[in-house]
Amino acid sequence: MTHTFTAPDGARLAYSDEGAGLPLLCLPGLTRTMADFDYLRPHLPPLRLIRMDYRGRGQSQWTGAATYTVPQEAQDALALLDHLGVDRAAILGTSRGGLIALLLAAIAKPRLIGIALNDIGPEIHRPGLTRIFDYVGRNPAAKTHQALAAALPGAMPGFANVPPERWLAEARLHTTATGTGLKITYDPALRDAFLAAFDGPPADLWPLFDACAGLPLALIRGANSDLLTAETAQEMRRRRPDLIFAEVPDRAHIPFLDEAESLAALHAFLKACRA
Repeated sequence: MTHTFTAPDGARLAYSDEGAGLPLLCLPGLTRTMADFDYLRPHLPPLRLIRMDYRGRGQSQWTGAATYTVPQEAQDALALLDHLGVDRAAILGTSRGGLIALLLAAIAKPRLIGIALNDIGPEIHRPGLTRIFDYVGRNPAAKTHQALAAALPGAMPGFANVPPERWLAEARLHTTATGTGLKITYDPALRDAFLAAFDGPPADLWPLFDACAGLPLALIRGANSDLLTAETAQEMRRRRPDLIFAEVPDRAHIPFLDEAESLAALHAFLKACRA
């Protein structure tokens, strides 16, 4: 069941909160919603699963391009934990959500139990960003979910052995059918915010990764990812020899999280968070 709460600036933000036990806050990708974690949800052990739609996405209020930033979204995540009375939570961050988690390690580390990163790290490979530039903020050309599902394998290089029903599920999760075609489930102004964020030289995010010291840390990488290179993952493992790591074959950016490799890493991560 989806609920809403009011952020400190008055924005109405959507979230779900179910179960009991270890709080796991799931932060989705750039253009995604809490549905990013639908495939994972049935495979989780008993815990308190907290998910949210960032401002401008899903069922949350559109608040304008200037507010669609990682720092703002990090503050919104903390505001949600405050709203729920959760002092500390483990974080599972997919892509953009992982960047938010790394920032939280730097600015609010006492609120964190551990961090699991889904195909994201301190260095973001430019070709992966360029691919995102091409589609962010634009409605798909396909007019039906079935047509989009048929087009996705060609539009998502690096994925293999994905059954047609999964592509159809992806189409339905991340677009809405209307009388004039498919619509994205987020504010198109996110495009402006995203392009502005990567205008200029890349920021050094390694200090954010190093801020995770002492926290249980996991990394899941799509073996064919064009956003998180094998070299960056290797450096992350060098800096954190205890990093729980999984590389998922036949996946690019991003793994769906219900693959056997993803689940093994996440279960190990949750066990470490409970230790």
